[in-house]
Parts: sequence; C-alpha cells; structure tokens
Amino acid sequence: MKYVLVTGGVVSGLGKGITASSIGVLLQSCGLRVTCIKIDPYLNYDAGTISPYEHGEVFVLDDGSEVDLDLGNYERFLGCTLTRDNNITLGKIQQQVMDKERRGDYLGTTVQIVPHVTDAIKEWVERVAMVPVDGKEGPPDVCIIELGGTIGDNESRPFTDALSQLSYSVGPENFCLIHVTLVPVLSVVGEQKTKPTQQSVRDLRGLGLTPDIIACRSTKVLEENVKEKLSRFCHVPIQNIFSLHDVHNIWHIPLLLKNQKAHEAISKVLNLAGIAKEPSLEKWASMVEISDNLHVQVRIAVVGKYTDLSDAYLSVLKALMHASVAFGKKLVVDLVPSPDLEKTTKKMNLSAYKTAWKLLKGADGVLLPGGYGERGVEGKILAAKYARENNIPFLGICLGMQVAVIEFARSVICLPDANSTEFEPETKHPCIVFMPEGSTTHMGGTMRLGSRRAYFHVKESISARLYGNREYVDERHRHRYEVNPDMALCLEMAGLSFAAKDETGKRIEIIEVPSHPFYIGAQFHPEYKSRPGKISPLFLGLIAASCGELDAVLSPVSIQQDNNQHVVLGNGTKVDPINGLCNGTNKTSDRNGLSENSGKAV
Repeated sequence: MKYVLVTGGVVSGLGKGITASSIGVLLQSCGLRVTCIKIDPYLNYDAGTISPYEHGEVFVLDDGSEVDLDLGNYERFLGCTLTRDNNITLGKIQQQVMDKERRGDYLGTTVQIVPHVTDAIKEWVERVAMVPVDGKEGPPDVCIIELGGTIGDNESRPFTDALSQLSYSVGPENFCLIHVTLVPVLSVVGEQKTKPTQQSVRDLRGLGLTPDIIACRSTKVLEENVKEKLSRFCHVPIQNIFSLHDVHNIWHIPLLLKNQKAHEAISKVLNLAGIAKEPSLEKWASMVEISDNLHVQVRIAVVGKYTDLSDAYLSVLKALMHASVAFGKKLVVDLVPSPDLEKTTKKMNLSAYKTAWKLLKGADGVLLPGGYGERGVEGKILAAKYARENNIPFLGICLGMQVAVIEFARSVICLPDANSTEFEPETKHPCIVFMPEGSTTHMGGTMRLGSRRAYFHVKESISARLYGNREYVDERHRHRYEVNPDMALCLEMAGLSFAAKDETGKRIEIIEVPSHPFYIGAQFHPEYKSRPGKISPLFLGLIAASCGELDAVLSPVSIQQDNNQHVVLGNGTKVDPINGLCNGTNKTSDRNGLSENSGKAV
C-alpha cells in the first residue's frame, strides 16, 4: 500500500482538503485507484454535535455517519462513496482504546499514548486503506491521509507520532508527505515571505516527519527565487515545491498540480513508475473551461441562519454550482441572513433589513437550507411566503421544508399559531413534531441519519418527473423533526401535495404546491449526493425553473455531454454551456436592477 500524507502548517484553513482531493483526482487520472482518510484531532466522537461556525457544515454519508466537510470534498472530487471509518477522530480512538482496556485486552499493562493509542491509529489507517473502492475487488493503490489542524497543535501529537511510526514501518518508497503551508505577502514589504514555512517544516521534522513535497498557498504564483529559498532552507528539491495560488474556482487545482508535474514528483517518491500512466484530465479540463466561460447569470438567494460562514452551507453551494454549470448558467449566490428579514431587525437595524429584502426580491430562485434552533426561523417563514405568493422558484431542504409547511398552514389554512414543537412545544397546531423514536437525552448520532428510501406517491409531480419517474429514490437524511402525520389530511385538502413518503407511507419526504411553477420541499438533503458528473435532480430543477426553462428538464433526467460539450437533457434538449438553451431564450438576473457584481459568484 502506498500512502500520501497531507499536513498543514502556519495557519489553519489553507485548503488541505481541496489539496488532498485534487491530488486524488490527479492520481486517478494516472490510472490509480485512490481512497481517502480524514483525521480530525478533536475529542468529539464525530462532527455531529459541532456548531457549523466551528468547522463548517456536517457532512452525512450513506451509512448515517456525521463527518467533517472534507469527506464531502473527497466524494465530489473522486466520485466515491465513503464510510464512517474514513473519518478518524481522537474521540473515536480514545473510545476504542478504553473499550479494549475495560475488556482486559491489554493484559494488565499500563495503557499509554505510546504504544497503545498510536498503535490503534496505525491499525485503523492500515485497515481502512485496504478496503476496496469503486465496487472493485482488491485494495486501492494509494491511500491519501489528511491530518486536520496545524502542525504543532497539542491534540494532534498522538497522530503525528503514529504517522511517523507508519512512515518508518512501511518504508520511504511507500510514504509521501505533502506539507501545505502559507507564503504570505506583507503589504509594507510587498514580497513573499518564506520564514513561516521554514519554521513549520522545522516543527514537522521535530515530530519525526519529513516533507517530500511542499505545496505553498499564496495569493499569487510563487516566484522562482522564493522556491529556491524554500528548497535551500527546507531541504526539499525545487521541483517538489508547488504553487497553489488563489483561483476563482477550486476545479482549477488538479490542473495546477498537473501543470507543475506534481504527479511526477509523487510517482518518484512512491516509486510508481511501473504503475502510473500519464495523467489524462481532458474531461476535467473541459468542465473547468465550460464553467469559466459562462456568462448568462442565474441568481439564487440562500436564506439561512449561518450565513457569516459560507462553509456552513458548502454542499448546498456546490450542488447549486454543479446544476448551474450543467445547465449552462453562471451561478450567483446571495447569502441572506434569515434573522435580517424579520420585523425585529427592521426596528433595530433598518439598513440590514432593507439589504436582506433587496437580495431576496432580486433573486431568480430561493433556497432554504437546513438548520436547528429557533433563531431566524420567522425570517425563513417570510422567505417561504414571499416565494410562494410571488411564484418564485423555491427549494426547501430539511428545516427549509418544515418551514414551508408551517408557512402554508399559517397562510393558507389560516392557523396563525401553527408551528414546530422544536420552537413552540405547546403550540395548538403542531405541523412539525419530534420523531417518535428520537432520543430526548442524547444529541450525538440520535437523528434520522444516512441513506433512506423515499417512494413517490404522486407520479405526475414535478419532483417525480425530475427523478425520471422512478418508483423511489435513496437520499441522505439528517433530522429529528418531521411533518406531523395527524395534520397531513388537513394540509392535503388545502392544496399541499405530499409527493413522496417513506416505506411506511406516514413520513413525508417531499412536499409540493401544485399551483406554483416550482415550489418543492425535501426532508432529506439532496446536496450530499450531488457530483459534477451526477447532478442532483432537485437542484437542477431549481436552476432550470429560476431560468424560466423548467420544461427542458421535466423528462427522465439524464445529464450527458455530446462531442461539442453541449449538455444533453433527458428529453434530448441541448444546452450550450456558454449561451444556455440552444434555440431557447436566456433569462438574465437583473430584477430590481441589481448589479452583476453584487452577490457571490460560486
């Protein structure tokens, strides 16, 4: 087994996950089978109970595990399906060690960090690295390990010790260490400074790990004299020092690495000459070129509670980008803080209130993502009401769907006190209720999690048609509350359609408002399974509806590309990646006179 370890230095948040994913893409293009492991040194058992403001979104895998968002990057870039074992935390390791100690597995010895904790880490890595990928038999060729945090962190010491031991036990031809560091530019001096990287590499060596490759994050391309200086002081060949400068689209990173011959450097370290082929990234480069040359905008307002950190909605933003690129549109996302839409904000901060409503009213489509807690919910309800009453394409996910149900009950059925028991436990009209099997005492891993099956009950619904008129669909879930089945009949009689339900026929999975051009809510999270080459149907529907071109995708969905790089929809309609629908009409995003530069281009 060959191992590639990706570590980070100087500061956190440099993009180790994107770097690891891009290296995986590059190695896959060389004909190698790749698997990934993310190590998070925190004591939490998993990411499930961590605030989105701490580590960004919680990504959910098919098996129901709540993991770090970087596993989402791995799945999107590499097209693989990972499991809970691909995410290691110090909490998991310590629990495993203590379980062994309680059983007496250590035969009376004193349990210590070395060797017991470090051995547990090594055994975990070596076991998961051998698990087949892509449904093929036999172990992968390369396992990419990303060590979270920054070199020198106290909590990561057991992992650096274990990985140092692993590098020694497998030998230098089977272990390649790539160190991602920051090369800052001080505005007063105007030159790229290497000292932080030098010190980071010194710390790395002090922990028993020696970098084979240095990947330098910087605002601009790394200058040659800077590479020479780093090579001299860090004892790394100059051809093994790569520039990972800022790009407007992370899809460029695998191409940056290829152009700098990173595959050759990795191949030389790991002795892959007889295994790896020349990289073939033509399809990837074509996808990047298409996304770079889109001009017709589609503007989506994402109304959420955690808008101060875009990583809190990372998978949602990526799924929107996948769909917009596939449909030949340039995506512009406006992150709208839901509390700013509320009347209390109007009284306290009129400017924020006006800005939020201007963004909402200037959008071609509205998306309400998931979340927890009462803060900002009334703002989400107002956004759902605005989209429903003004025929704006709308997609609600998890809490976003629940909010849409509450708004419908209040406005259409005339139940002004309708609410979720999450926010108002004693409400007289509980539209949303706690799951009967849910735990009221424990938070971690007690939700309805992972891949669950939703059966379409309304065959002519928009959602069923978007999914290709299939009988059912498997999507990933993460929720504690659900639509109250006791109120289902009342809601249906008022015009709310329950397009899909679970296998029992009681749990509501998809709602629609049939009288609306596109108003869909999903209890599951379709963003978790969206890939550049496998677009989420609901996100594609939202983008198409927001462009006024929904009819083009309301056939069995099949996103392909012909030789001219047109996107071919299920009904045979071709979408020009530069100009939109062939022989169609493009809809621009200039409602309310918003400038092209407002919002966030993703």
